[in-house]
Amino acid sequence: MGVLISAVLPIALVALCGLCVGRAFALDLKTLARINIYALLPALVLTGVYSSRLAVSSVVGIVLGFLLNCALLYLIAQHLGRALNLPLDRRKSLVATTLLANSGNIGLPFVLFSLGEAALARAVVYLIASAIFITSVGPIFLKGEGIGAGLKVTLNLPVFWATFAGIALQIFAWSVPVPIDRALTLLSEAAIPVALLMLGVQLSQTSLKFGRYELFAASLRLLVSPLSAYGIGRLLGLQGLDLSVLVVQSAMPVAINTLIWVTEFGGDTVRVAKTIVVSTLLSFVSLPMVLWLVNR
Repeated sequence: MGVLISAVLPIALVALCGLCVGRAFALDLKTLARINIYALLPALVLTGVYSSRLAVSSVVGIVLGFLLNCALLYLIAQHLGRALNLPLDRRKSLVATTLLANSGNIGLPFVLFSLGEAALARAVVYLIASAIFITSVGPIFLKGEGIGAGLKVTLNLPVFWATFAGIALQIFAWSVPVPIDRALTLLSEAAIPVALLMLGVQLSQTSLKFGRYELFAASLRLLVSPLSAYGIGRLLGLQGLDLSVLVVQSAMPVAINTLIWVTEFGGDTVRVAKTIVVSTLLSFVSLPMVLWLVNR
């Protein structure tokens, strides 16, 4: 229980600070998001990749597990959307909220506080795979503009290039100059706190009224996703921290930027916003349960 409290309570407290500030002041959430996307998150990914000592088998296992889980969740969400006769926009939204997890804002700090530094490196691998997946595949299934449109978005994201820069530094064993390394460290250490403050600000600006659809969509993200990830991880032979990180990251609530993608490319924006809030609030109950299960 102490581990669960130490993992969840810091996240809740920082998000609560963001909520209070968001209620007190009219903040520009888009500006905060851009600071995180274009400065802090690339630094976190870059430092995480070039300082990582993960085995190739761990990286491949986590990425493959993530991709297979996404494929299964896509099929489940599509089938349920058709079976329930949901309108096209709502089916798109159900797919989006089922696939796009908050593996950064909540996932990284939760993994760090609950599973430790070694697990954080694995969580960063999951985050990179998720970021590339969202920016490349997201526009394809939401709007149907083809692979080219998705790749164009991906190539404009610094996270993508930070990943390759980190890999190059690893392969060629290049050392980063101390001033640059310190600057990157400062930026990377700010990524998680700013992301959690953004989460609180987002909650302060979103209506808390919701119905059965939001609960149903949130359950796919919070319950079905980690269970399927666990089964896939076992089939792939993942063990220890590799399996734990795959399952815990797959149990994260709906990503906040899902609303951005749905607004841009199509879907039910109102229901997506409510599902984000519902899944985020319920995750403070579901995540400790998932952590308890993977630690058994």
